[in-house]
Amino acid sequence: MAASTSESASRDVAEGNGTASGAAQKTNQKRGSAYLPRHQVGMRIPRLSPRVDTPRRIGRAVKDQVVAAGEVWPRRPQATDTIRGWYVTAFLAILGFFTRFIGLKDATDVGTPVFDEKHYVPQAWQMLFNQGVEDNPGYGLVVHPPLGKQIIALSEALFGYNPLGWRAASALAGVICIILVVRITRRLTGSTYAAALAGLLMVCEGMFTVVSRTGLLDIFLITFVLGALLSLLKDKDQVEDRMLVTLREGRTYISPFGPRWGFRWWRFTAGILLGLSIAVKWSGLYFVAVFGVLSVMWDVALRRRYRVSRPWVGTIRRDLLPALGSLAALPLLVYFSSWWAWLRSETGVYRHVVGNEVPAEGFFSWVPSPFRALWYYHQQMLEFHSSLTTSAGYEHPWESKPWDWLINLKPLLYFFEATPQGTCGPDGCVQAILLLGTSMIWWAGVFMLMWALWKVFRHHDPRYVVVLSGYAAAWIPWLLTWDRQMYFFYASAIVPFLCMGLGMALAELDGWVPATPPASANRFRKWFARWGQDLRLGRVIVSVYMGLVVANFVWILPIVLGTPITPGLWKYQHWLPTW
Repeated sequence: MAASTSESASRDVAEGNGTASGAAQKTNQKRGSAYLPRHQVGMRIPRLSPRVDTPRRIGRAVKDQVVAAGEVWPRRPQATDTIRGWYVTAFLAILGFFTRFIGLKDATDVGTPVFDEKHYVPQAWQMLFNQGVEDNPGYGLVVHPPLGKQIIALSEALFGYNPLGWRAASALAGVICIILVVRITRRLTGSTYAAALAGLLMVCEGMFTVVSRTGLLDIFLITFVLGALLSLLKDKDQVEDRMLVTLREGRTYISPFGPRWGFRWWRFTAGILLGLSIAVKWSGLYFVAVFGVLSVMWDVALRRRYRVSRPWVGTIRRDLLPALGSLAALPLLVYFSSWWAWLRSETGVYRHVVGNEVPAEGFFSWVPSPFRALWYYHQQMLEFHSSLTTSAGYEHPWESKPWDWLINLKPLLYFFEATPQGTCGPDGCVQAILLLGTSMIWWAGVFMLMWALWKVFRHHDPRYVVVLSGYAAAWIPWLLTWDRQMYFFYASAIVPFLCMGLGMALAELDGWVPATPPASANRFRKWFARWGQDLRLGRVIVSVYMGLVVANFVWILPIVLGTPITPGLWKYQHWLPTW
């Protein structure tokens, strides 16, 4: 009886009853409708582990207790449309390639870099001729780790010191981010449809397009963070597979702490990628902390789901130390390794401060001079960032605060040039790059956050835990340091998690139809339910919304790509007074 009940429940979920209301589904069946929510097409929910008869140990005493007949362990959603998933990924990557590379070298400040490219682009060019490190500029403005500029330097080595060389690496990283978001969303949900929605939102996000088309550092940070998240998800799935093997072999309950899972190469890979993110910008540290906690909690949840007697103690004893090694010690080791060029240089910033700004004698005189100089360098960088506050008088007309980012309230002007004469019209031309998000995405993102919080706290949905964790790592640290001078491009790390959450929520909405009301309901409610079921209302809402997103992106595309337009069109691009 228990087995048949479980099989019936899993069959109901696979047929879509877990998404739309049961009454609405029955109504559709009566009308001969084979309605299946798109986010469940080509998807197996859940994949069930086979029943086994395995001795179970509780505490130290082995009891002759077997797993109850029909008891199953729900597995992760797993997509079955492998080929289609890669077709969708390739198509969105091609779309992203065109939006990132078309006109990439057109907008320049009289042939020179724009905005903060003026810092990183020349420093990257210096690295090519100074063994991988910037020349000492005579002023302490080298305030970020070297890896991001070294990546730009590789691009300049291939294409030269020109706009294409400055920005090609960023554009390629932007395309990679789209691919990673598609694959992460698909692995989280088991749905190619949800992944396609998330990827299309990434393609159509205006702010992320600008970040991907300029020679700045944030895009490389995001690429490594997303790569680390995908690696951790693959590690989670691999550990689940190993746990199932121990169950089949009867080794799961030999110890009250659960089985050992062996070395976890995907988690090791995630540690390397997180270290590379810190080597681009220090804000990668926030993702190290959040992803580390997330990975350990997944281990606890897995042991609890498999009825391990002491899941918390088992995780602490068997998983915590390896997790600290892979997700804490390894990222720091990778980070400090990224300073190899500076350590072997003779002209790097602060390279020879020992004996000058730093006393040669003292308590730490036993530490080699290069490492003492590197520590001093980090102190100077920290002092620069911590002192750059609004209260200290550092104000900028285009600065914004974290609460502005949530609704795309304060964009950032990267470049502006007006010519009285031109081919655009009688009033001349305006060429501008405005770091402006796609409003349809950011405004809907507020409702996505509320939906995600509801799903996590009311339904304990682990998919939205990942979305909220990444969103929190990208946003909350800036909220805690709100007095610091900030700009909208600091929010660029939010975009992938915003698009993933929206893609997942839209995929669920697509399967929604109004429930059939009771007989006592009024006439309007009955009419609305019948109309909504015939129309498949959720699918219509998703289609209209995605159409608005694409239209919004096409509308702002000229000021995102830096295409010359008329002054009148430039004026109409500004919807809010703060833009």
